[in-house]
Amino acid sequence: MGLLDGLLGNASEVEPSSIQAEFAQVLAPGERVEKAYQLIRDMFVFTDKRLIFVNRQGMTGKKVEYQSLPYRSITRLSVETAGTFDLDAELKIWVTGTAAPIQLQFNKKLSIYTVQSVLASYVLR
Repeated sequence: MGLLDGLLGNASEVEPSSIQAEFAQVLAPGERVEKAYQLIRDMFVFTDKRLIFVNRQGMTGKKVEYQSLPYRSITRLSVETAGTFDLDAELKIWVTGTAAPIQLQFNKKLSIYTVQSVLASYVLR
């Protein structure tokens, strides 16, 4: 991931196998990481059961909040692709009980369609 992408709020893909062990204490038995994306310190992880938002806090980042979003609570999603002059693509996720969507930005190098496909495969079960 480039530092500039992180500063601009764009996420870069992380190899799922490289973080499976790191997330072992957060994951349910048998749950596996499918896709993962990282900002400078924060991360969001797609597992086969839920979406996990990781928020590292403080100067050292030792304090970590894990926010879990079961796929069944996702009611709607949309994809906005990057254009010629637009540098990022955006995924919006609406959750039951909230009016405003969760917005995730991806740099142009990543396929927003792949991310959307992974999420849709779990939401549409």
